[in-house]
Amino acid sequence: MTATATAAPARPADTPPPPPCPPRRGIELALLVAAVLISVCGYLAVGLAKTHAVPGGAAGYGAGLGGLALLAHLAIRFRAPYADPLLLPIAVLLNGLGLVLIYRLDLETPGDLAAPIQLIWSTVGVALFTAVVVLLRDHRMLQRYAYVCAALALLLMAAPILFPALNGARIWIRVAGFSIQPGEFAKILITVFFAAYLAANRGALAHTGRTMGPLRLPTGRLLGPIVAIWLLSVAVLVLERDLGTSLLFFGVFVVLLYVATGRTGWIAVGLLLAGAGAAAVGTLEPHVHSRVQDWLHPFAGIAAGEGPGQLAQSLFAFAGGGMLGTGLGQGHSYLIGFAMKSDFILATFGEELGLAGLTALFTLYALLVARGYRAALALGDPFGSLLAVGLATLPAIQVFVIAGGVMGLIPLTGMAMPFLAQGGSSVVTNWIIIALLLRISDRAHAPRPEVSDLPATGCRPGPVLPEAGR
Repeated sequence: MTATATAAPARPADTPPPPPCPPRRGIELALLVAAVLISVCGYLAVGLAKTHAVPGGAAGYGAGLGGLALLAHLAIRFRAPYADPLLLPIAVLLNGLGLVLIYRLDLETPGDLAAPIQLIWSTVGVALFTAVVVLLRDHRMLQRYAYVCAALALLLMAAPILFPALNGARIWIRVAGFSIQPGEFAKILITVFFAAYLAANRGALAHTGRTMGPLRLPTGRLLGPIVAIWLLSVAVLVLERDLGTSLLFFGVFVVLLYVATGRTGWIAVGLLLAGAGAAAVGTLEPHVHSRVQDWLHPFAGIAAGEGPGQLAQSLFAFAGGGMLGTGLGQGHSYLIGFAMKSDFILATFGEELGLAGLTALFTLYALLVARGYRAALALGDPFGSLLAVGLATLPAIQVFVIAGGVMGLIPLTGMAMPFLAQGGSSVVTNWIIIALLLRISDRAHAPRPEVSDLPATGCRPGPVLPEAGR
């Protein structure tokens, strides 16, 4: 076949170029107003249900959340005008609902108020979100610092080893009453490293090495560095008994390896290795083994006359919620105990908003992940595409693992529900993830100089997928 036969037909001279993508910042602003109003209505519903009066802090809560949303919107409007208009409203709504649920549970624990602290952490998260959107002009700058990101991630993950364990895990750094969870920040850095390394070596990883059945194994020289970093990170997390984060890193690693090479065999290998590792750790590590036993026998405490445990209370909460829920402020999920504002906050959501509320919540998370993948498909450079896939996969795996744990589908691992659960490090990290996804989507959808040379088929250039494994 000749070159002229395969070339794309030229566009006639009188054909206008494709129109540029509209910025759609007005749509974003309207959705932000709706997100803030929904959150304020939830806050009012909790106060009316518990005290039969409008809560005194309603105006301050609405003004605070609205101010944060406006600040983030202005940063996008002036620095990333072509970014996805749905990502920020989804993040604001999830963060607002999380604050409502934490405030609702604070009413059951007046001596331990977490909502004001969570609002402060949300402010820090939006401030860092704004800094990323304003200062990071091009996401490809991160590719230059791949190994620096890997080194920083390992240091952050190893730091909690020097501090006492809490609830059986060493994942916090506590100094003078102030605590952070460095593993939350490390997951962004390790994702940047995975994306940069796989983007630079995707062709060789897909087309070189030894074939074993449906799987082509790359050479050790190519796969060695990334596997070494991954094994070191998982080893540190296992020593800290942070099984949830180690599972998260493994999932992101397998997904990015599959996307970079296009080899479906990596998914099968990843599932087999994850199953074998989970079985080994669940059998040999006492802390994880106890969680597996709780998962297998959630009502053992009741049978022994010791009362229901946390998982049993969580299942009772979901069952009590039914289809439409008991109503905000009218549930009993506070009986779960100390983890009701963090690990088990989804049980409160399920009991008080029911299956309908849970469906809406999971739809929001699915939209967030889907828009991240959409940005990856619309982008032209392999690093940006892989980075967007990795960043969008982080909340996807977290939601699956956490929801499965509190619903009794899989053993509980102790991660935080993105934006919803109490945890300063978690909410700050999630705001940074949203900022990076917005920066990538802006790059993907902004008008390009070469757009006039493309066929007039739409407002944005078509997706440029990695060549490897097609």
